[in-house]
This record gives sequence, structure tokens and C-alpha cells, in this order.
Amino acid sequence: MQPPTVLVVDYGAQYAQLIARRVREAQVYSEIVPADTPVADIVARKPAALILSGGPSSVYADGAPRVDPELFTAGIPVLGLCYGFQAMALALGGEVAPDGTREYGRTELLVRDDAGTLHEGLPARHPVWMSHGDSVVRAPEGFTVTAASDRVGVAAFEDLGRRLAGVQYHPEVGHSPHGQEVLRRFLHDVAGLAPSWTTSSIIDETVAAVRAQIGDGHAVCGLSGGVDSAVAAALVQRAIGDRLTCVFVDHGLLRAGEREQVERDFVAATGAKLHTVDARERFLDALSGVTDPEDKRKIIGREFIRVFEAATAEVAESEHVGFLVQGTLYPDVVESGGGSGTATIKSHHNVGGLPDDLQFELVEPLRALFKDEVRRVGTELGLPETIVARQPFPGPGLGIRIIGEVTADRLETLRAADAIAREELTGAGLDRSIWQCPVVLLADVRSVGVQGDGRTYGHPVVLRPVSSEDAMTADWTRLPYDVLERISTRITNEVAEVNRVVLDVTSKPPGTIEWE
Repeated sequence: MQPPTVLVVDYGAQYAQLIARRVREAQVYSEIVPADTPVADIVARKPAALILSGGPSSVYADGAPRVDPELFTAGIPVLGLCYGFQAMALALGGEVAPDGTREYGRTELLVRDDAGTLHEGLPARHPVWMSHGDSVVRAPEGFTVTAASDRVGVAAFEDLGRRLAGVQYHPEVGHSPHGQEVLRRFLHDVAGLAPSWTTSSIIDETVAAVRAQIGDGHAVCGLSGGVDSAVAAALVQRAIGDRLTCVFVDHGLLRAGEREQVERDFVAATGAKLHTVDARERFLDALSGVTDPEDKRKIIGREFIRVFEAATAEVAESEHVGFLVQGTLYPDVVESGGGSGTATIKSHHNVGGLPDDLQFELVEPLRALFKDEVRRVGTELGLPETIVARQPFPGPGLGIRIIGEVTADRLETLRAADAIAREELTGAGLDRSIWQCPVVLLADVRSVGVQGDGRTYGHPVVLRPVSSEDAMTADWTRLPYDVLERISTRITNEVAEVNRVVLDVTSKPPGTIEWE
């Protein structure tokens, strides 16, 4: 059963996904729809409320997206944010002016005596995050202006009789410290929505949907060791039991202990049937002599597809499998322009697409979820912290963290250095504050060093700790110096081939998270 849904109408906002996540943090289900969605289609979906996002346009620019006034006659509660606030005001007969009143960044919001529902009881002056050039200079008829700023007279308004409201600022960002409370009040108090989108409800609804889709059939799931595929498999396992078979391909490019983690921890937590394929020699042979990073990615993707297809066909022959489970997340759906209809099978963990003629019906139990929701579901399902809190890891694995040819010796060197870095970060309690920390081996570079009484000529490794919410942008993580010192000392002492540890302090952009 579909939960009550808030639709975030996206006017080209950089924060559209963040708005949807904040709504879910208020325990209300949300989805994103593009701004050109016809009103009739929006109304037909029977949304519990609408949020009109910000956007880069001026409401007066040629071709700027507009809000159809009919949207406000359907009885749906609506909240306008930034551009959505201005477009809402214009559609309802208010006045928006390109008056040169520009506000960007931190701004003091001045809450009026009649603070309305959204701002009642909040500090009379508090910071919010603004980003606009035009301004609402007159609210539509029937609206009460509830807040202003030093430069703008209309920074928030409400018409509670029609359950309509708007704010000029961005409540969804952390720079608006009371923003989440404002969103919560709109959802719970103005729109009247109960906080029913919980981890337990997600599991119950997803398990029921999977049972309905698969029926008495059998399914196969490709496990990578990562959180997405593990949680997807655990949900399907709960739904259909031993009619699910998980396939794990060991391509030899994994980090230390990852195969054992899947075979031990995942199976112990779920009881799932696991089919492991040892393809380490095959991948090493295919990568012999290859140094170009794009060539490495293509080779790894090609070989993975062949191995996975063969393993899946073997399982399907004995189990009569008709369904393929995949850990597609909601951001994948949004970024591919999807959201409804039949899904296209995405690249398997960024290593290459599955064959077009793979004759399975796709099962995507995480298709509606963000990453943080997936982790909470995994915890509720009893998956161990080692899986649920696992940092993102690229499908090509350590193959793209070796700059130069991939060899068995170089893989062992990188595995040892990576294991030390992970162990020290975990010991310092930093796992949750770091998005991921790639360790890169500069295999084609040697540096002079001194160890003991002799001169060495070893390889450098690079630490790349980054913080991010979605990996679209990232900043380097300011790790404590004592942690960095322990990592460097241990690697240069314990990994004989490495005599230098360096720190990558590049943000994304201009750099990427991975080096290759």
C-alpha cells in the first residue's frame, strides 16, 4: 500500500533531493517530480501535499518555469520555497519584482508578531539561508505576511484556510537552523500528515510488495559486499526465504577480509543461500599489462558481466529463477530521469551494464529509498555494523586505486595499506564522519626514503578522506593529526614496499573522489 506522498516539484533546484530527504526525516514519504509535470497528472497521483522547490531562474526570464494557478484550486496543501515561493506568489495574484534586492547566504529572518504556524515560538530574529535576486513585494490576497528580512518585506506568508504557505529562504539546508522545524510544521500542522514513514513501515511495505511481485517464483541477487546489495538481499530474503540465491563474484580486487565478511557475516545475519565464484585469476590475466584507467574499467566491467551471467545462468537452471534483485536507490532513479514505469538495469556497481537479453524481471526493493534510509533498514533487519556502515567502494575495486598495472603483488601491498587506514579510522571512531577514504597506490612512482640505516626506493600511497552527503560534491575531511600520524607510521613500518604516505586535500570539484 502506497504511503501518503508529498511531491517535491523540482524547478531546477540543486537541493531538490535534499528537500525530499528532509521531508522523510519528518517521517513523511516524498518523491520528486519535474516542474513541467501537468497539473492533471499531479492531481491524479493524489499527493498529500506539494513542495515547490527553489531554482536558478528569475520568474520574469523568458522560458522560466511557471506554476499553473489551477494547482492551488485542487485542495492540496502547498509550500513554496525560494523560487517556488515567488512563482506561487505570482500565480496567486501577488507581485514579484526584480528590484535589485539581492540576498545570498546567511541572512537574519525577522519574525513578525503574527508569526503564523510555521514560525510561531521561534526566535524573533534567527539566521536563514537566502539565495534570490527577485523579491515578493506584495503577498497574494488572503495571505498573512509572517516574516521579513532587513532588505525584503515579504520573506514568508501563509493562508491557513487554503493550507498554503511559503518562505523566501531554504529551510532544507543546515545553514537554516530552524528550517527542519518549519518543514515539520508544514507537514504535520498545516497539511495534517501523521509521521508514519518509519523504518518498520518501510520494511513491512517493501516485503509485502516483493511478495506480491515474485509470488511463488525464485530470485537471484548479485552481492558486492556493499550496503545496498546486502540490504536489498536481506529484504527479499525476508519476503521469499530460501527461494532467493545470492551470487558473489570475487574478482580479486576486493579489500582485505571482504569475501570472508560476506560469506560469514551476511549469511549468518540473513540465512541466505550464497553462491561464490572465485574469478581472481581470470581478472588478473585480463588486466595484465594494462595501465590506462578507462581500459581497466572496461575490462573489469566486461569480465564481471561474463562471470556474473554464467553464474546466474547456472543458478537459474537449477532453481528456475525468473527474477533479478538489484540495489537501485532513489537518487539513481531521479538522476536517470526515472521515477515511474519500467526500470532500466543500471551498471552493476559502476562496472558495466548487464546484458540486454538477460531474461529476468527486475526486483528493486530499495528503489524508493535514500542511502541513510537504506542503512537504517539494514540495522533493523539485523545486518552487522560492518556491512551497514560500510563506506562506498567502487565496483572495479582496488583495480582503479592502483595507478599503473594491476598485479597480484601490488594488490597485496595496497590491501595491507588500506587495511591499516581503515583499522585506525575505525579505532578513532571516525567511520560515521567520513563518506569514504580511498587509499591509492602510486605503483608507477617511486620515492627515496630512509628506513633503518639504509636508503629505500619505495612507493608512495595517498590517503583520500572525504566528507559528502551524496558524492556529487565532496570536501576533504580534516582528520586529527594524531590519527594521520598513526596511519602513516604503521603503513611505512608494516608495508615493506611503501616508504611515503601523502594526504590528498582536494575538494570535488575540481577533483574526483577516486583517482582513476
